Amino acid sequence: MKKLVALLSLVLIVSCSSQPAAPPEDPRVAAWRERAQGITIIRDDWGVPHIYGRTDADVVFGLMYAQAEDDFNRVETNFINSQGRLAEAEGEAEIWRDLRMKLFIDPDEMKAMYKESPDWLKKLMDAWADGLNFYLHTHPEVTPRVIKEFEPWMALTFSEGSIGGDIESVSLSQLEAFYGGAAAEKVADAGAEVPEVRAQRAEVASGLEYPEEPTGSNGFAVAPANSASGKALLFINPHTSFFFREEAQMVSEEGLNAYGALTWGQFFIYQGFNDRAGWMHTSSGVDNIDEFLETVVKKDTGVSYRYGNEERPMTMKKVTVPYKTATGMAQREFTVYRTHHGPIVREVDGKWVAVRLMEEPVKALTQSYTRTKARSLKEYREVMDLHTNSSNNTVYADADGTIAYFHSNFVPKRDPKLDWSKPVDGSNPATDWQGIHTFDESPNVINPPGGWIQNTNNWPYSAAGPDSPKQRDFAPYFDRAGENPRGVHAVRVFQGKKGFTLDTLRDAAFSSLQPEFENLIPGLVRAYDQLPASNPMKASLEAQVDLLRRWDYRWGVDSVANTVATFWGDQLWQRSAPEARKAGLSVYEFLRTRTTPTARLEALVAATEKLTADFGKWETPWGEVNRFQRLTADIVQTFDDNAPSTPVGFTSARYGSLASFGARAYPGTKRWYGTSGNSFVAAVEFGDRVRAKAVTAGGLNSVPGSKHFNDQAERYATGNLRDVYFYREDLKGHTEREYRPGSEK
Repeated sequence: MKKLVALLSLVLIVSCSSQPAAPPEDPRVAAWRERAQGITIIRDDWGVPHIYGRTDADVVFGLMYAQAEDDFNRVETNFINSQGRLAEAEGEAEIWRDLRMKLFIDPDEMKAMYKESPDWLKKLMDAWADGLNFYLHTHPEVTPRVIKEFEPWMALTFSEGSIGGDIESVSLSQLEAFYGGAAAEKVADAGAEVPEVRAQRAEVASGLEYPEEPTGSNGFAVAPANSASGKALLFINPHTSFFFREEAQMVSEEGLNAYGALTWGQFFIYQGFNDRAGWMHTSSGVDNIDEFLETVVKKDTGVSYRYGNEERPMTMKKVTVPYKTATGMAQREFTVYRTHHGPIVREVDGKWVAVRLMEEPVKALTQSYTRTKARSLKEYREVMDLHTNSSNNTVYADADGTIAYFHSNFVPKRDPKLDWSKPVDGSNPATDWQGIHTFDESPNVINPPGGWIQNTNNWPYSAAGPDSPKQRDFAPYFDRAGENPRGVHAVRVFQGKKGFTLDTLRDAAFSSLQPEFENLIPGLVRAYDQLPASNPMKASLEAQVDLLRRWDYRWGVDSVANTVATFWGDQLWQRSAPEARKAGLSVYEFLRTRTTPTARLEALVAATEKLTADFGKWETPWGEVNRFQRLTADIVQTFDDNAPSTPVGFTSARYGSLASFGARAYPGTKRWYGTSGNSFVAAVEFGDRVRAKAVTAGGLNSVPGSKHFNDQAERYATGNLRDVYFYREDLKGHTEREYRPGSEK
């Protein structure tokens, strides 16, 4: 019996020892877990992640993990797009968008730039990739659409947080017209004009449906002399598509302490503040992207272009664009061309057109990150010496009491006698850029005597009212945007006003006046008053005109006049836009100076009919029309009149509303639903301690049904900003959960 037991024991031992040993854990995963132990994520009672770590890199790791928790789809999508890989996820329709990106973003070049980056920046990029990969490792239920593993160099492909980067200025339809055929045919037929019918058709079609929504942002700063507390104030008001940015705080023991909005997938606060300074970016009207007409010469050895007395070989490269099909992956190959000016993007009258824009990914990422740690005007200006904040102006304020407006700090020096709004002759060396304008050569404003600064994507020449730079002192290419109705409104709101607090600054930024209607509606009233009594419109429009005659041009959820004016203004815009284009005028100028009395009245008839058809009567309060709704996590939203929604008083920026809500009807809806405008909003006071209030459109989490999916909708719709918990002690009593990356499950 003892022998039997011994034998069975031996068999058991052998059997157990023959089981394969568990594979060792990937060393990277072990390193991720170890790093996560030194990182703390605190979610406040609005779901905002506050990330604490020893080093900046630790905080970046935790930040990316938290972002992925809230909306991995948007994180991945931004970097799918930035690498020119959207067609791999969405199919053949995105080939041209991908090709456009690949003209500027080459993975091999990005990898080389990563290797040559300073060590501190490489550590941040490493942590960026590690945080996202650790999230995917700990969440196997999440299936990426394209990027199965993030690599550090990828961070360089999206280094500037603006919603519409410089690359997107290149027309997709014109790119397709040029590269859509065989490259050899393009060389042989270089003199043929490329048709642009598709682009023109799309432009007209969009103008006939809804007027284009103004894009951009508002930034306001108030000097200590104009504030009740004697401290500088900053109002942060980006106008983007909703849910485009995460709200978060980043705090390290290496001096990082930044709070605000960051674009999904990036590791720097784009619109925000630290304990001493704040920055608000607004889309600039600067002309800093140029097109060059290249004279092409066909050679046996390849394609050349004329430059002065030379014939220079054109750089040629094969680019492959993979795309998804119903049966699997396919791909298209292109031969793309580049001169020393930049890549070829279209053809005009036999000339190939090269586009030149800012291409400095390492410097751009450096500037985007290091400005979040700048705590004074001197430090912020040093960061700006990198000259890569290309598409944005900046409104700035700090605890020293400084307020400032910085114009786009990437402005190439060019011959001001040339018209840079059109393509220039690339064969003429005189058209080459001659360096970049310095800070002191730009239309900036620092501590203006009036004590306030505004920018609404308008020109810099009203940034501080009478204390603004003078247009005559700067080349035309410093601004092509001109003034806009929001700029006119902002000057009226701040000029001569004192005693601002966070709350009254918020009130100013939500001022309900729409000054463009002050320009337009009197013309409608005159047209009506001049109608003979026998005209049928005299009776049918009497009540509407009387309502608008008495209106104060202010929006509000209960305002019927705002509904009528908006429907009328949009009808007038739709009908006038094609004529304005033909006349070479802005639609604003055309409406003010060229619109006939008959056109004004007919637009009101059409608006009345539209309101009656959609809502049963034209006397419809604005809040019944204008709604905020969030139903799904989809990047492209869907809407339903039968589902819950929230009335919104503020409206399109088109007519001068500072608070912006870009809304329209969608297939199957009568109500208008917003998709852009006010997104992240914050009011900040600087001093010995920072005080701030903020709100984010809808909520922080993109999972329908989650607590923070829509918990800020009412606050957003009414402009009721909530307190920001900037200091860790502020989180006491306001902490929903505290955890380390990977330990929350």
